[in-house]
Amino acid sequence: MKINKIKAKNILSKSNLPVSDYSVNPYIGCTHSCKYCYASFMKRFTNHKEPWGTFVDIKYWEPIKNPQKCAGKELFIGSVTDPYMPLEKKYKRTRCLLEEIKGSDCKITIATKSDLILRDLDLIKTFKKARVSWSINTLDEQFRSEMDNSISIERKIKAMKKFHEAGIRTTCFISPIFPGITDIKKIILKTKEYCNLIWLENLNLRGEYKQTILNYIKEKYPKLYPLYDEIYNKNKRDYWEQLDKEIKEFCQAQNLEYVRNNDSVEHNIDEPPVVVNYFYHEEIKK
Repeated sequence: MKINKIKAKNILSKSNLPVSDYSVNPYIGCTHSCKYCYASFMKRFTNHKEPWGTFVDIKYWEPIKNPQKCAGKELFIGSVTDPYMPLEKKYKRTRCLLEEIKGSDCKITIATKSDLILRDLDLIKTFKKARVSWSINTLDEQFRSEMDNSISIERKIKAMKKFHEAGIRTTCFISPIFPGITDIKKIILKTKEYCNLIWLENLNLRGEYKQTILNYIKEKYPKLYPLYDEIYNKNKRDYWEQLDKEIKEFCQAQNLEYVRNNDSVEHNIDEPPVVVNYFYHEEIKK
């Protein structure tokens, strides 16, 4: 792993994401080395020659002197990196950011695959509008370990439970959904007591990693390859449309609210989670 320290002009970047006004990434790159990582497109802007997942740039920035400019804004922390990858334990750039914007009355969403975030639970709790999401797209540790270098599934769920019990809004981000492999229903049943939202996102193959994943499927799951060829080479939506119907029926049976492409869902923390379908990226609106 190649580690660099860099000076960032600004840690807050205007966001086009539907869930935020600003994207905040204390690092460039990530040590999880997810085979399906959409953030690998960042190499076009950073001039890294190394393969994605083999380098991390640690950002240092001028202290945010006027955190009140974030008041009423939504900050998404970890849009193209994991802000709590193992390096955070030493460099504490995410913690530094949270300390700088503390008391600014901003809304924060933190996306992670780590339980290191438990270190900052008390700090995150000071934000009245905070949400933490964990990416879980399988309950099979073997498949998980073949896809990324993050912590075990059980550790993620335990961290989610602790945040939920602390009164902090939590999200189970079932992403990316691997057709024929990810068991959405089992993940929902496993996590629904510990989260307020469940987001569903389809596996979106593009760029360098498209062929990597297709080759993996051809080798490990040859019976599924025709399905992947239909979805990712022939651009058919049939699978996602059918899955949409199945999950909707499942949620109705579980007395869970199910919506499509709606990021403004708000409800009490002690209510069952709302399941949000983000299969159709082109339909998502800010």
